[in-house]
Amino acid sequence: METVNVFCINDGKSYDIPAGTRLKDFAKKAYPSSTKDSGNPILAALVDHKLKELEFKIINPVEVEFIGYSHPDGRRTWIRSLCFVLQKAVRELYPDETLIIDYALPSGLYCEIRLKEKYEDGRNIVHKIEDSEIKILKERIREMVRQDIPFTKRKLTSEQAVKIFEDNGQPDKARLLRSLGRYTSSVYFLDDTADTFYGPLVPSTGYLKNFAISGFKEGFCLQYPMEGDNHKLAPMKRQAKIAATLKSHSDWCAIIGVRGIGTLNEAIRTGNAINIINLAEARHERRYAEIADMIYNKRDKVKIVFIAGPSSSGKTSTSLRLANQCKVLGLNPKVIELDNYFVNREDTPKDENGEYDFEALEAMDLQLLNRQLNDLLEGKTIEIPKFNFKMGQRESSGKTMKLEEKDILIMEGIHALNPDMTSAVDNSRIFRVYASALTSLSIDENNNISTSDNRLLRRMVRDNRTRGISPEDTILRWHSVRRGENHNIFPFQENADTEFNSALIFELPMLKYYAEPLLRRIAPNSPAYTEAVRMLKFLDYIIALSPDEIAAIPPTSIMREFIGGQTL
Repeated sequence: METVNVFCINDGKSYDIPAGTRLKDFAKKAYPSSTKDSGNPILAALVDHKLKELEFKIINPVEVEFIGYSHPDGRRTWIRSLCFVLQKAVRELYPDETLIIDYALPSGLYCEIRLKEKYEDGRNIVHKIEDSEIKILKERIREMVRQDIPFTKRKLTSEQAVKIFEDNGQPDKARLLRSLGRYTSSVYFLDDTADTFYGPLVPSTGYLKNFAISGFKEGFCLQYPMEGDNHKLAPMKRQAKIAATLKSHSDWCAIIGVRGIGTLNEAIRTGNAINIINLAEARHERRYAEIADMIYNKRDKVKIVFIAGPSSSGKTSTSLRLANQCKVLGLNPKVIELDNYFVNREDTPKDENGEYDFEALEAMDLQLLNRQLNDLLEGKTIEIPKFNFKMGQRESSGKTMKLEEKDILIMEGIHALNPDMTSAVDNSRIFRVYASALTSLSIDENNNISTSDNRLLRRMVRDNRTRGISPEDTILRWHSVRRGENHNIFPFQENADTEFNSALIFELPMLKYYAEPLLRRIAPNSPAYTEAVRMLKFLDYIIALSPDEIAAIPPTSIMREFIGGQTL
């Protein structure tokens, strides 16, 4: 019998195993302590840094790393699998209706059950689910988990797959497969239920014991374990403002007839990309005007506008375009950068690794900031501070500022929504805006697009263009960026007076044009290679904009902050 040599990263040993051995069988030998019923089961594996399901057969010498829920790809594998079980349960309980996994909430995935043939404002009418129905749905999922039903994958012709999904009432999925123009497609089965997922699944339903379903708005939230801890469910947070922003974007996508990537691909292929660009930009401009109106209507009281948001959400462009809209109304925006209020380097707090924590609230001179804001509100003149980042010291700028009757101060920073930043300032004098790329465009009915992935692509393109940072470095830094956002930004989202959703429906086809060649540069031996392969696979479902279509993006667009050519 032919054998192949396999190096297992988990235990640092090499093994000679029969060619054709499945990963799940190799795991019993190389990683026996991490079985399905253990506290940290193996969910998938990285084979030469490429994500594979445990049914994958080892044919050639490879390097294998088994991963569980603590690994981002292991977590995604687990969540995809739970979504399939949910999909099967809904089809059994509601045969004339369709499950839509619409967008990610802070606590999980927001889902709706919609009638297949009835429409309202461009989308299927929602079946408002009751608590009694949620109880039945949860019990059906638990029953399937107890049965430990295997997931299987088959190659079908795309024509066969399209027919299955049309019959299932999943037109977006069928449309996507058609738009890709491939002869075959991989289809997963759970008993006789078929579906597609853009990544591997766990071996069987028995792995999916820890979940919850909570009623939310007209649908429900599918909750799963927290990042890095498969024993503890993410708590249910009913963040109404963020949910409303996501739903507004989802509704708008449906109204203009772009309900998923398949529809968007068709629009690009048939020459409608520029029309979509113009519509999306017009929506942004309308929203900027609405926010400026809110500020203007409070002008007798509000003199300070704070803007906060996660990395690559377009805060700079948001500030500039909002300032322009305020000028249209007769206000006179002035800007102070919050970064100038850093404490001196030697006074900067340190993190658990002994490194300077520049993202900590205590890294700012809050006493000076509060004093100067109060002075401005009282009509006094202040000297604007200047921070010398090279020297790590604050120094005199020689520039002064005073707020006149029509002046309004705009400040942008990661802590701008944290009430502790301005605890000594009258909160009624401040208007807070949360800016983020809250896309609710989906791949298809039950595969949503991560807003984090969207922002990562934005940052990768911008940092490579303006800062000379490689895509590899951007990927490797992203975990640290996300950790800072989870601590300093996301807990304070609901403190905003309003939200600006910087997502644009055409941006993924645009970002593909720029990001795909950058991702392909990452070498197979790079620690960023696994993530690069995942992102490339995701982009493979999207048709890129052409250079002529990209040229039609206005010079004031938020996208110009990332790809260049901005005139703000």
